[in-house]
Amino acid sequence: MSRRAMITGFGVLAPGAIGAEAYWGLLSEGRTATRAITCFDASPYRSRIAGEVDFDASAGGLTPAQLRGLDRAAQFALVAGREAVARSGLDLDAADPTRVGVAIGCAVGCATSIEREYAAGRLQNPGAQQRRPARAARAAASLHDTAPLHDYVNPSSIAAELARMVGAQGPVTLVSTGCTSGIDAVAYAARLVEEGSADVVLSGGTEAPLAPITAVCFDVLRATSTRNDDPARACRPFDRARDGLVLAEGCAILVVEEYEHAKARGAGPQAEIVGYGSRCAAHRLAGLETEELQMAAAIGVALERARLRPAQIDYVNAHGSGTVHNDLQETAALKRALGRAAARIPVSGFKAATGHALGAAGALQIAGCLPAMREGLIPPTANLREPDPECDLDYTPGVARQARVDTVLALGAGFGGLQSAMVLRRADGGGR
Repeated sequence: MSRRAMITGFGVLAPGAIGAEAYWGLLSEGRTATRAITCFDASPYRSRIAGEVDFDASAGGLTPAQLRGLDRAAQFALVAGREAVARSGLDLDAADPTRVGVAIGCAVGCATSIEREYAAGRLQNPGAQQRRPARAARAAASLHDTAPLHDYVNPSSIAAELARMVGAQGPVTLVSTGCTSGIDAVAYAARLVEEGSADVVLSGGTEAPLAPITAVCFDVLRATSTRNDDPARACRPFDRARDGLVLAEGCAILVVEEYEHAKARGAGPQAEIVGYGSRCAAHRLAGLETEELQMAAAIGVALERARLRPAQIDYVNAHGSGTVHNDLQETAALKRALGRAAARIPVSGFKAATGHALGAAGALQIAGCLPAMREGLIPPTANLREPDPECDLDYTPGVARQARVDTVLALGAGFGGLQSAMVLRRADGGGR
């Protein structure tokens, strides 16, 4: 019998939402959680807006050693991982540790730790400090100033720490493919389960990029919104007035489990991962000239592996970054891949609500799709008030919509022309 990869639980830390149910409330109600940056002095930067997580690590059950020694992205993963395991009903003490794995997506890595160490080095070198703007130095030094210097600046430490927390002795991997990292990590976890390398994989994405070093990089790319006077409505996917993405932090961890393993312990899977496709435009880092073709190809592969026709997709969860070019390319890709069905399938994106959490974005998308299937509700695209005539699909503006959602197509896109697509199918009987 072939092995099937199911999602049996998930945990979320997102802007405006601590926990999976709060996150679903934010999305389904069309609320937004982007705001003026408070975690560092953003006044020197072009874009001063972000999706920040109101995260109290001590309330998340982390030990003092973990609070001192781990980057914020790793802390997110541990707390969301605990929620995911609890919601799945999985007893890790009873599991074979060699059959438990971890696959985490992260694009930027330990940005807050790198910024803190960089600031500390500058402060210890007066000559170098003089060459750095005093305001930027103070902003960097203020980041998590209660934590000592440490060596957890390697992104793989995030996956390793989650593995240590749950006792996973199976395959442990960190996937870093830019903004598709979250979807790609979940796809890798599904492959581990399907091929028999693991029975359970904690997977998803985590990102804590809100630091001066990241802000200046995106300023240079000019990819972020400058609607600094209206942070709650700054990200406007598929809207005529969109002017760029809004950076965010966040995390979603999923329990990806083999079907028979879940069934044997009486778990109620929420969805099955039935298809995945990935393609690359092999173009310059920020180039978009051919990405329509690659995203369409990734969708085609995912549908083929899922053994579904375009007309059998009930809902598309869009990458929807809110940049002028990406939204046009995504619209064109959906038309190319889905054909005539594209006009009738509801589509929406979550980034207007939370901002763009880079390597965690795809996992956060999947985590939002699970209750959409459970509740039979299409979450809206927040801030979509004046649709771009060239983005002419059904992008579910403003208000959620009742609909049966048995199959979902989730999309991700990233710098360098990376394109990923995943198909989820609602599990019989729903889930926890």
